[in-house]
Parts: sequence; structure tokens; C-alpha cells
Amino acid sequence: MDFIEGEILHIDKPLHWTSFRVVKVVRAKLCQRLKIKKLKVGHAGTLDPLATGVMTICTGKKTKLIEELQLHTKEYVADIMLGSTTPSFDLETEIDAVFPTEHINRELVERTLKKFIGTIEQVPPIYSAVMVDGKRAYEYARKNENVELKPKILVIDSIELISYNLPNITIRVVCSKGTYIRALARDIGIALNSGAHLTGLVRTRVGEITLEKCLKMEEIDRFLTDHINN
Repeated sequence: MDFIEGEILHIDKPLHWTSFRVVKVVRAKLCQRLKIKKLKVGHAGTLDPLATGVMTICTGKKTKLIEELQLHTKEYVADIMLGSTTPSFDLETEIDAVFPTEHINRELVERTLKKFIGTIEQVPPIYSAVMVDGKRAYEYARKNENVELKPKILVIDSIELISYNLPNITIRVVCSKGTYIRALARDIGIALNSGAHLTGLVRTRVGEITLEKCLKMEEIDRFLTDHINN
């Protein structure tokens, strides 16, 4: 493999790692092995630190494909807790409100999920990297400053309920670029006349690349030993 000319790697991003950290570590390992000081490395789609799963890394001239790769359909498995919310819509922040769940049953959840299939509008989380007046939205959030985020148009191809154990549910989502699963959890809670937040997230597929085809971070050294051209 010629990483200087350009290659594409698929990594299983570890829990608590930022996407930037994955890129930084991969770049450092490649530069060390190739005995070079600089190498262009980028990723084709951010994953939150509390999410794991498929992350596409491009090197060299293949970084020019990043925008195209970002357009690929993505699949997620998401764990959601009904009946409570957090400011970040996930476990990054503490629960700030609780809501009733006594009226919720499996049939209601399945019926509600179907309402999200198709082209929808979604307001991004305030704890996100969306740009607002030259600043990231999370910069306002961490200063407790209010900011209005505009809804984005996106496509949900399918949502499947794969586990129901109130107040916890697990769903599989196939969706377009730009979908915030945290925001989807929020909206599902609202649609159920309750609240909800994300408690776990795995990106299981990007395009045709599934989690099973991804390298774990601890496997990268061995992989580079086997594949770098001498």
C-alpha cells in the first residue's frame, strides 16, 4: 500500500476518542513508519467521543475523495433512554428534566418511529460543531448562551426497533449525511409526549463498509507492518 500517494482505511473508533485524535494517531504512526515529517490525513465523517464504530480515514491524494465519501449512507445502532433529557441529548451532560413514560408501550414506539422515515427537518444539537456567526454551537452552549440553530433537511431511509425494555429502547437507523442521532433521540422523545436522550451509539456501516471490515486501533501497528511498501 502506498500511503503517501493515497489510501483509504476504515477504523473502528474507540469509545471516548475524538475523531481528531484518531486522525492524529494514524498520521503519527504513518509518518514514523514512512520516515517522513508530514502526511495529509483526514476523516470522512465525524463521530462524537461517546460514539464508536466505522470511521473512514484518507491519506495523501485520497483526501480529495473525502467530500464524496461523506455522502455515503450511514447506519447506526442507538441506545435511547426514554423519560429524561440532557442538554447535550446524550451522556456528555447530566439529566436536566424527567418526563412520564407510563403511557408508552412497544406499539406506540414502533408507530412513532415510522413517522421519522423519509425527508425530515432536524434542528442540530446545541452541543455540536455547527457554525453560528463564526463560532461553533458548543462554544455558546458551554457558556450557557442561547443561540438559534436552523433546521436541516435530511433523509431517514429506515428506523427499526430492535430492543424494547422501558425506559430503554435500541433502534437501528439508516440515514443520510448530516443526521444527528442525538437530535433524533430528542425528537423521538418529544413525539412520544415524553423526553429522551442517547445512552449509546455505534456507527455500524458507511456505504458498503461494515464494522466487521474495520481495523481496531490496537491492530494498526501490525497492519502497517504488513502493508507498508518497503
